Amino acid sequence: MEKLRIDKYLWSIRLFKTRTLAADACDKGKVKLNGGSVKAAKNVNVGDEYEVKTEAKKWIIKVTGLVYNRVAYTESLNYYMDLTPAEEIDITKFQPSSFHTGKRLSKVGRPTKRERRDLDGFME
Repeated sequence: MEKLRIDKYLWSIRLFKTRTLAADACDKGKVKLNGGSVKAAKNVNVGDEYEVKTEAKKWIIKVTGLVYNRVAYTESLNYYMDLTPAEEIDITKFQPSSFHTGKRLSKVGRPTKRERRDLDGFME
């Protein structure tokens, strides 16, 4: 059985966008095992329960399997169990498996170039 670091595990189940972000969270004390902070090099075992704070949500996860490479979101659900209490989940802040890409939401904010041309044509 191979060893698996906690930062790589959190990245592979898609709690963090990059492995560097996962390692930084470990260094800042945002990942805890039994109430104590965990370093990024800590080995993961099946059955461990971790408290993880991300920008969007506070997770309480139980490891149900080890995954060594990043997998699709639907497949990653097989490798952990989300034990987060319902009252801690804020629906307005959390969107599963989506990361901020920098693109604006449709029909929100400034008009696009095409919409601007249509507006100029309408106003003239």
